[in-house]
Amino acid sequence: MLTIRLSRVGRTKQPFYRIIISEKTKDTWGDSLEILGSYNPRSKEFVAKKERIAHWLSKGAQTSATIHNLFIKQGLITGKPVKVVSITKKRKEAMAKKAAAKNPTPAPEAVVEPTVETPVAPATPAEEVKE
Repeated sequence: MLTIRLSRVGRTKQPFYRIIISEKTKDTWGDSLEILGSYNPRSKEFVAKKERIAHWLSKGAQTSATIHNLFIKQGLITGKPVKVVSITKKRKEAMAKKAAAKNPTPAPEAVVEPTVETPVAPATPAEEVKE
């Protein structure tokens, strides 16, 4: 299966990527069928051969998750972004424990119903008891 994906070509701590199409099982540093563009994540510069990308997608080529999201952002394809990073079950549990320790849930307080006092009418002079 053909895949459109990124191949890193930048120096150490200065990433620069080529957008390539190659067989999914091949190494990204190996031979590729075609270089379709480039992407510089530091300056967000994106250069692509839109016609060639459309051609390969029409032939059934798949995109990596990162490339899929990048193409959506650039308007080359439409659709919903794909989640790129996945969190393991063990890591999710550790994050939940940490959040619970940081923000403990307060114990539910007893609900006290307010007492409603009935107003007492002021005594009239006739009702007053004479002593």
